[in-house]
Amino acid sequence: MNHASQPRVSRWSPLSIAAVASVVCAQLGLALLPLVAPEAWIERLTVLFIYGILALMWNALAGYAGLLSVGQQAFFGLGAYFAVRLADVGLPAYGALATAALLTGLLSWPLSWLMLRLKEGEFAIGMWVMASLTHMLVNVDPMIQGETGTSLIALQQIDPSVRRVTTYWIALGAMALLAWGVYVMLRGKVGTAAQAIRDNEEAAISVGVRVVATKRLIFVLSAFGCAVAGALWLATSITFQPKAYFSVQWTAFMIFMVLVGGIGTFEGPILGAVIFFLVETFFGAAGVTYLIGLGVTAVLFALLLPRGLWGWVEQRFGVRVLPVGYRLVVERGGDGPGMRGAANGAQA
Repeated sequence: MNHASQPRVSRWSPLSIAAVASVVCAQLGLALLPLVAPEAWIERLTVLFIYGILALMWNALAGYAGLLSVGQQAFFGLGAYFAVRLADVGLPAYGALATAALLTGLLSWPLSWLMLRLKEGEFAIGMWVMASLTHMLVNVDPMIQGETGTSLIALQQIDPSVRRVTTYWIALGAMALLAWGVYVMLRGKVGTAAQAIRDNEEAAISVGVRVVATKRLIFVLSAFGCAVAGALWLATSITFQPKAYFSVQWTAFMIFMVLVGGIGTFEGPILGAVIFFLVETFFGAAGVTYLIGLGVTAVLFALLLPRGLWGWVEQRFGVRVLPVGYRLVVERGGDGPGMRGAANGAQA
């Protein structure tokens, strides 16, 4: 006897379950890597983790909430600046790094009340202006000595090998916690609301979505994550120069990673971070030519692959490794037991 198709909504698939398990195992393996890997690997992987954090944060802001910012370098720089300041008043080095990120996240809350009044292009330009103003305010701090900058002396007092491994573990842990935090958030009500806002803000308001509250939550999360990345970058370089930390190139790097990897996807920014990391590793010494190449590549992806590499894979092959939405599964009946199959529909 034939049975009618029975559609149902599913959050998981065998592929996504296997992917989550694989990611957890990979993270555990990375945590043990310093026991066997050369010091040069540890330093470079720490940089990769920082890039991963930046890509995830900008994608959450722009890819899901639709807030296109070119001023995230403000939070990156403040994470490093506050760390230097807090260490100067006596906080332990790594305690200063953590507190600086939290302080930047708290500061972004009242700032969001002003910035979120701006729409689309106004928001992007407003964030850039805010980042420039923040840069100038940091420059007038006598301890920073203008663009001359300063150093996180407390970190210099720690054995380099210990500092290298400690920073590696903190960077890995921060990236993992932020990534899984974003993943859980996007699979909940906040994620649904954010995507509704991104697609059509007026329609989202009409169905009762708390637009401003959702935007503010993601804005603060992104600011905190960028501050974490800035503090970690300070831990790897020790020195703090405002023009280096408040440079717009940091947001440009975020945009590149997200555009190439796949804006609005969860996996895309991670893929983009890996690609950017490899390109920088092999071609970063090319200087201006390298930066021009990044810009041209980003423009080509925006024109030819607007959904990025992972977005193209999802569209072309229907592969969703870590979906943040739902899947429509259609159970197809057969002529008897054992004849039931499943067809995956689009992710919601």
